[in-house]
Amino acid sequence: MRFATVLTNSFALFTAAVLAAPQHDVASRSQDSHQCEFDSKNSPQCWGDWSLSTDWYKEGPNTGVIREYWFNVSQHYAAPDGVQRLVMTINGSVPGPTIYADWGDTIGKPWPNQFIVLHVTNNLITNGTSIHFHGVRQNNTSQDDGVASITQCPTAPGESSTYTWRATQYGTTWYHSHFSLQAWNGVFGGVVIRGPATSSYDEDRGVLFLNDWYHQTVDALWPQASQGGPPAADNGLINGTNVYRKGGKRYQTSVTAGKSYRIRLINGAMNTMFRFSIDGHKLTVIGADLVAIKPYVTDSINVGMGQRYDVIVTANQKPGNYWLRSVPQTACSAANVQTLNIKGIFNYDSVDVKTPKSTTSVSKDDCDDESDLVPYVELDVDQSGVQDVFNFGIDTSSGIFRWTINGSPFQTDWDEPTLQQVIDGSTAYEKSQQVVHLNEVDQWVYFVIESVVGLPHPIHLHGHDFFILAQKASSRWTHRSELNTVNPPRRDVAMLPAGGYLVIAYQADNPGVWLLHCHIGWHTSEGFALQLIERQSEIAATVNAENLNQTCNKWNAFKDKYHIVQDDSGV
Repeated sequence: MRFATVLTNSFALFTAAVLAAPQHDVASRSQDSHQCEFDSKNSPQCWGDWSLSTDWYKEGPNTGVIREYWFNVSQHYAAPDGVQRLVMTINGSVPGPTIYADWGDTIGKPWPNQFIVLHVTNNLITNGTSIHFHGVRQNNTSQDDGVASITQCPTAPGESSTYTWRATQYGTTWYHSHFSLQAWNGVFGGVVIRGPATSSYDEDRGVLFLNDWYHQTVDALWPQASQGGPPAADNGLINGTNVYRKGGKRYQTSVTAGKSYRIRLINGAMNTMFRFSIDGHKLTVIGADLVAIKPYVTDSINVGMGQRYDVIVTANQKPGNYWLRSVPQTACSAANVQTLNIKGIFNYDSVDVKTPKSTTSVSKDDCDDESDLVPYVELDVDQSGVQDVFNFGIDTSSGIFRWTINGSPFQTDWDEPTLQQVIDGSTAYEKSQQVVHLNEVDQWVYFVIESVVGLPHPIHLHGHDFFILAQKASSRWTHRSELNTVNPPRRDVAMLPAGGYLVIAYQADNPGVWLLHCHIGWHTSEGFALQLIERQSEIAATVNAENLNQTCNKWNAFKDKYHIVQDDSGV
């Protein structure tokens, strides 16, 4: 159910702590393959004794450092573009505070062998909440994936949940609510995991969010979205700000001539794919999602919903002011009256900040993933993988939009998460839960995802990243000979082309319950999802059942007291 929006005055400062922790055992490593030589430890490719060449699927650093954070979710009135509306915030801001960690750190206070700790208190009045760490593999920590109805019950108002995970990857990602459409009311923020890089730069400028924006809450827009199709967006934001008519403020950043800057792009939009560029400046792309890639240079970059790119820009033009542009790609984005006005100012600090007069040479308008993504660590895909085919369609027979998988829409319940069913010994699941069982240890799995709908979809997998073996629009997949299994691109969000197919592969090496879904928020709520129960017999040993049940008991008490009714897919 979309609950009535109620303003609260709760607010808390963002706080974080770094605690020393005992060292834990890690996988053995080949010193010759992964240890940086002493004279090269200042190279961006090195990270202590580890390097870009480290295959972090198998091994990696363990710093013994625990990163601990406290978040409060609450409601406030705000005007990111000059138009006031009710928003949901993390510690009073949109975006929320960035989580920083080093490769090998732990977020949270570990219970055996877990490492990064985040305490989340729900100070909303009528909404549950949860926090998902997008793209984080959660090795043996499925319970901390933060997905209501899959890995937990929602955290009830007035209650808290603690999430713990280890930073086995490095790069750029984000966290967001995975309860209903709450993320797109403002419950999201960045995650920066520092590690080696495939190119050098002078300064890390941190995350840069690209968002679409509505002047009503997404809850108020849900009836229109579910009955008449996605509503138009009113604006777009760059790191939480933009202008609208005569109000608001441009995002701006200042640079020093001759220096190079790392920018961590994140598309946190509900329903918009953005093309990012800076007038007159080239972008060197060094990372896609949480995978380091061999650098390439481009004028612009297409960022799909949920995707991240790490880019380096060098301030090598005539000092002045230049437009930084975030342009919706029309065939895969909500209509937006501000399409050509989602801009920031890229200012050289030797001149005053003024409205730029620069122009752009970028004219592309498409929904394609970047085509030059070559992972730095070269890995091939086992060609004997097990194959599943999923056909996505749409059903409007009931008067509302429901996305279907092989003819059936996805549906789960907030108050009975799949992970709880697993540890209770369930072996049978409803068809609507769209459960795929993967029980063979370390088996390679191929998923062929097809769509008959003439609209691209960003497909996101939890608990893993995946290898992209094939993508093609307006076509059906026919044979394995079409697949690229030699060091294909790896990431955790890829575009399913309009009316076409996406073939992905990954290894079943992480016991847990994992969601696979479209990252257009409306579509997830309308049932565009399935779930994977991976190595079920091993899952219970990774779960703190007492914490799981306690969260559910408190949620169910709240739900029963206030007669909460669910009206979406559950995720």
